[in-house]
Amino acid sequence: MLQQISSLSAFSLLLLGTLPARVLADQILQTTGFSTCLEGSSIEVKSADVKYNADKKQVTFDVSGISKTSINVTAQLNVTAYGNNVYHNSFNPCEASTYVAQLCPVPSGSFSASGVQAIPPEYASMIPSIAFSVPDIAAQATLELKALDTGKNVACVTSQVSNGKSVNTPAVSYIAAGIAGAAFLVTGASALGAAASGGNTGGSGTMSPSFTEVFGVFQGFAMNGMLSVNYPPVYRSFTKNFAFSTGLIPWKQMQVSIDNFRSVTGGNLTEDSVEFLQNATLVYGSNGNAKRSMMLMLRDISTSANTTTNPEPTGSTSSIQSTVSGIKAYAEQLSVPQSNTFMTVLLIAACVIAVIVVGILLFKVILETWALFASFPQKLTGFREHYWGTMARTIVQLILVLYGIWTLYCIFQFTHGDSWAAKLLAGVTLGLFTGVLAFFTFKIWNCARRLKQFDGDASGLYEKKENWLKYSIFYDSYKKDFWWLFVPVIFYMFAKGCVLAAADGHGLTQSIAQLIIEALMLALLVWNRPFERKSGNVINIFIQVVRVLSVICILVFVEELGIAQTTQTVTGVVLIAVQSVLTGVLGILIVVNALIMMCKENPHRKRRKEAEKRNRDLDNLTPLDARNSLLMDPTDRPMNTSYTNDQKLPLVANSDTSMREAANPYAPTQHRYLNSTSSREGLVRGAEPFGDAPQHPTLPNVQGPGGYRGLAY
Repeated sequence: MLQQISSLSAFSLLLLGTLPARVLADQILQTTGFSTCLEGSSIEVKSADVKYNADKKQVTFDVSGISKTSINVTAQLNVTAYGNNVYHNSFNPCEASTYVAQLCPVPSGSFSASGVQAIPPEYASMIPSIAFSVPDIAAQATLELKALDTGKNVACVTSQVSNGKSVNTPAVSYIAAGIAGAAFLVTGASALGAAASGGNTGGSGTMSPSFTEVFGVFQGFAMNGMLSVNYPPVYRSFTKNFAFSTGLIPWKQMQVSIDNFRSVTGGNLTEDSVEFLQNATLVYGSNGNAKRSMMLMLRDISTSANTTTNPEPTGSTSSIQSTVSGIKAYAEQLSVPQSNTFMTVLLIAACVIAVIVVGILLFKVILETWALFASFPQKLTGFREHYWGTMARTIVQLILVLYGIWTLYCIFQFTHGDSWAAKLLAGVTLGLFTGVLAFFTFKIWNCARRLKQFDGDASGLYEKKENWLKYSIFYDSYKKDFWWLFVPVIFYMFAKGCVLAAADGHGLTQSIAQLIIEALMLALLVWNRPFERKSGNVINIFIQVVRVLSVICILVFVEELGIAQTTQTVTGVVLIAVQSVLTGVLGILIVVNALIMMCKENPHRKRRKEAEKRNRDLDNLTPLDARNSLLMDPTDRPMNTSYTNDQKLPLVANSDTSMREAANPYAPTQHRYLNSTSSREGLVRGAEPFGDAPQHPTLPNVQGPGGYRGLAY
């Protein structure tokens, strides 16, 4: 028995020295599960739990199984790391040098063994130190048993091991969520300022990266992990850190409630429920329709050994798990069954909307109470008058942020869901979200068309308070000539979600289609450079370049291309590095934006304020005010030099001719007048035209209830 344990320990050590899992205090290699790789085998391993402690040079193991017949076998062990065969050995368990009592011969019935064994230095030295430090090592060990007389395979077991190091850590998710939260606060502070002043601030939407842009970047990272390709474990673990941006948040009680909802609306929970996932191990593959395989989870197994024909050893537990890939793999590694994905995101979105509504209403109540008992700040007056508008703007902005991922989950629900009620909700909500965006698109387009008809351009979308307050969340980052860019952005999000969900299970198709979509968006940004600030153009083009490069790297993971696993792993590490750098840059820029927002005014707001100030100054002028001639900016008022005697002479003179006209008011010179729409409204009505003969000018006879009042326009 001691020799058997020693041989099992040696096998376990080789098995463990190649692979990665949970973080432990010491240098640990531990199995994470195993599967049978031979159907209909006469020997079935029921459980295996092997752990190697490098500091103590000890292996702790727990192994059990069932054999239908007693048979003499030979064993063959193969260990691969990153697709390369790093160890191969065949041995006869009945030979003296490799004697294993439990395998010489393999007994009929159940067998089980557990214990702790010290590892000789010659075996410990076979494990490289890098195996304990590199996160998510891609390796696999396979043990095959063959009949000694015929050479036929009678059993096959494959296993993976973890060193506890992984790039999927809560700290990364917290940092990413913190960056998104900081972007929300910076963008939200400006939006609140816009509401407080009645929408007259213009916000900080032109400052990149905004909350929408940051959240879109994190959604892109998560969606990269949903393609049906053969990801290296290190990159698959990395993309899990950004699952929160797609609404996939592990919450057991919510999943149980969704399972109950599905069970009464046509859902099948047999192999598609949170309870099933808790008792299963995922096997990742590049084909979402891969054949189901038997997986054996690690369980606490009691020590036992017998030669009876009991159907299953005491304490052993087995489970069935399907090979997963694509969206299903991404969701189920977060303990979210594939048929629950849409309902999960729907409930999370409903919770967020509820928080928004309650928060704004609570703030409104606080302000109203404040106004009753104390002097109310003037800056918050606008919010009191427009809090319903602020609430609507915030919800529409949430729809805009979630639209791409919402499209993905709705289409995935149509194609993979089993509950008719969930499908109905997916169709209704997708139609509602699309309808809201289509409504605002039509309103903005119609408003721009009317502005072009009357004013010659669509600048009124930025300069008129009413338009800015209603629609600016769609275009406030863009230059006035590129206000329409939000339309292709919406189509871009819709197309990405459609391709990813509709082509699930076809990694090559997904990758090529995604590359085309990302490249077209990059070309649009580079060609137009539509953002108001130069920094916005640089940042968004850089983000889009990273997206294009990410999809190109994902092509390396497509199984049809047959690229070596070592190349895939290196590519995954490079991809992690690039996306991590982008995340760090976004975090730094958000801090810079917060400082800029405190000391630099939004350009759209600045121009609108200057126009309003000029209008107020003109409202305060009188015909005899010196500012009529001396303070007018000639660049602000375009003039027309063609003036006839049939037209009335305005009393508001241009500054560059005012002194000449004051010196000789009777000179029959040509006078210029204002020709813009706003300027024509400022002409003094009733002014007498010049005649052929010199005469003294007369003031217009303007009378009102308050007596004579001169107007500047």
